[in-house]
Formats: sequence, C-alpha cells, structure tokens
Amino acid sequence: MKKLVLASLALTCAASVFAQGTVVLNTRLTGTVVTHVYGPKAGAPGFSQIGNGANDTVAGATDWTGFTAISGASYLGALLSAPGQNAAEASLVLNAQTQSFRTGTAAGQIPQTTYTLGNVAKDGATGATLQLFAWDNTTGSYSSSAAAWTAWKAGTIAGGVSSVFNLNATIGGDLNAPPVAAGVNSFNLYSVPEPSTMALAGLGAAALLIFRRRK
Repeated sequence: MKKLVLASLALTCAASVFAQGTVVLNTRLTGTVVTHVYGPKAGAPGFSQIGNGANDTVAGATDWTGFTAISGASYLGALLSAPGQNAAEASLVLNAQTQSFRTGTAAGQIPQTTYTLGNVAKDGATGATLQLFAWDNTTGSYSSSAAAWTAWKAGTIAGGVSSVFNLNATIGGDLNAPPVAAGVNSFNLYSVPEPSTMALAGLGAAALLIFRRRK
C-alpha cells in the first residue's frame, strides 16, 4: 500500500512538472495585433463589450468612444488556459502569473510577456486555448489572480475577460521557444452585480409579471 501511495505521488509530481508549457503574450505587435483593455464605461459600470475597434489591428466595428484604456501597475492581467484548441470556456484554468499594464500611448496593453501555463504540457504540438483576464487592483488587495477572480465574480472589483481564442502553434518548453499568442481582442472591465442586487432585480421582475397577469 505504501509503495502504491508513493508511486501515485511520484506520478502527480511528474505531471505537475510536465504541464509547464510557455507562450508569449503580446497585445501590441505592429502589423499583427494591436488591441486594448479599457476601464469601466462612465455612468454604466456594469456594461460589458468585447471586440476590436477601428484603431485596432485587425480593425473591427466595436465602438470604444468614451472609454479610457487602463494604465499602470494598478491594473493586472493573467491568462486562462486549456491544452489543445477549441476547448470550452468553462474548462479553462486561471494561471497564477500576473503582469501589469503599460502606460502613456501604450495604455491598455500588456508588455510582451512570457507566461507559464500550469495545465498545458511543454512542447505540446496541439496548441492551446487561451483567454485574458484583467482587473482593477487599485486597492492593492488583489495581486493574486485567484483572489481577483473571486472578488470580481462577487462584485467587489471591476474585471473583464477577452473572448476565448486558439493558439495554433507548438507550445514552448525544453525543445521549442514559446510561440506568440496574438489572438486577444479588445474588451473592457466592468462590475458584476452583487448577488443581493440580482436577487432584488429578480423579485422585481417576478412582481411585475404577477401584476400583469392579474390585470
């Protein structure tokens, strides 16, 4: 029994070491990708949209007028990942590594950064499914990506995610250099409604429906 436990532990440790593939995230690569992450919309903190604008590369039709790109060390980003392409969004795992945002004319963009993906194998030939998570850490209390994710979902801080995108390239590792993941599109941070607010909204909708039926 003891040997079985030790063997199981050894396999677990080996798998943990094995799943440490690397990718390079770049949201400002001239001629290939230029996208931005924006702060919450003024007057509408719960508003969310995703998509490239006219000044992005590749240019899109999403209107970012009135939004301000996030900037500096008070804003952080982390990658979610899954091995292989076309993985379901719900299967993506949030990685611990974080990176702050650029400033000035490069506001809204993350500097070129090599990320280690805890659940994607080194030198994997089937690529990966990725997503960028960004959040407001102005208070300094959410430097951990896991804590930030929980706080965002609870309505405590503003955060947001890009669309899920595929990386069709061999993952970096012992034999291969990390490939560039340039599939992030523009998106904005927003505040998720607190559960109490959502509950009140639901009760209001139910009351309105009952009122209409009675009429």
